[in-house]
Amino acid sequence: MDLLNTLVDKGLRRELPTREEALAVLATSDDDVLDVVAAAGRVRRQWFGRRVKLNYLVNLKSGLCPEDCSYCSQRLGSTAGILKYTWLKPEEASRAAAAGLAGGAKRVCLVASGRGPTDRDVDRVAGTIKAIKDGNEGVEVCACLGLLSDGQAERLREAGADAYNHNLNTSEGTYGEITTTHTYADRVDTVQKAHAAGLSACSGLIAGMGESDEDLVDVVFSLRALDPDSVPVNFLIPVEGTPLAKEWNLTPQRCLRILAMVRFVCPDVEVRIAGGREVHLRTMQPLALHLANSIFLGDYLTTEGQAGKADLEMIADAGFEVEGAEQVTLPGHRVAGGGGCGSHEGGGCGSHEGGACGSHEEGGVCGSVPAAASAPAASAAPVPAAGDARTDLVAVRRRGAGTDLAPNA
Repeated sequence: MDLLNTLVDKGLRRELPTREEALAVLATSDDDVLDVVAAAGRVRRQWFGRRVKLNYLVNLKSGLCPEDCSYCSQRLGSTAGILKYTWLKPEEASRAAAAGLAGGAKRVCLVASGRGPTDRDVDRVAGTIKAIKDGNEGVEVCACLGLLSDGQAERLREAGADAYNHNLNTSEGTYGEITTTHTYADRVDTVQKAHAAGLSACSGLIAGMGESDEDLVDVVFSLRALDPDSVPVNFLIPVEGTPLAKEWNLTPQRCLRILAMVRFVCPDVEVRIAGGREVHLRTMQPLALHLANSIFLGDYLTTEGQAGKADLEMIADAGFEVEGAEQVTLPGHRVAGGGGCGSHEGGGCGSHEGGACGSHEEGGVCGSVPAAASAPAASAAPVPAAGDARTDLVAVRRRGAGTDLAPNA
């Protein structure tokens, strides 16, 4: 297919595709999906080999958020039966993080619900970062605390944070349809503040909220212009009790095409499969490893993910290897040049929950998973009618951070 040959050539040169080419990837048929995966896989292997980076979410403060993000189970007005608790103590967060690190995670993502942190909240998170880093040499820590005020990114950097996550989630043109309590420009501003402070910027999207192909291309092109080092791709987890609970718009093939489009537009960035992979990719998750070089291990913020052991088995069975702490994630030209999205010489292209750490809890999300939640078996019950709740695929987290039960990792 001429389109795919062109996109591979551009990806190997870190050259930006045209919008028409990106849209054409999303428009390919299910019959061509393996060709699309194979082509984008060549670009992925050029820049990341067969390594898979593992990330682990710790939900520092759950629920009771004043923002109205439609996708989020922690939103204002949510009736989802999620865990609700205030700030974890540093030692509690460190214990939760240790489970993920023992499972092979290289990065810990510290997430807190809310519009944005107060200065006292930044102090709390600084203490948690210190507790985690003191006990785990070489661990990366990413903070995801919502909208940042002036000076807060610098304080997090001084406290030892390596990265900051704040997702754009969807296109600027449709952002007002999913959130009214803050703007798209607010999100862009926070990503820019993180960049300016010397933090590695992490910003991604949520697919499956009813957006068009044009919306998906718009947000991915906007992300490339922002130049994050990592782009989490979340697939909406429709949680009962949220406005988007009935939005079941994705198929495994659609998810693969979206991931391939992101890889072609952002060839040498860390593309992370975040919330919703178990729900929407299901048994086709291993194919997605040919497109993305990073995943979340275990559970998400308020919903359950695939069992950590199953994640590790999947990676090995698919012929990939877990990236070690001693390995550098990004290609050398990005590390040496401080990044770049292909928009300048030496460039390349670069867990949500109200902007959560790369995950899309409820389509941005962070311990052992019931079999039904991790991967539906061939003998599973008949698929419910469109619009019905999928309790066979979406389960609220009841262990790990904020509970007395061991986390899944």
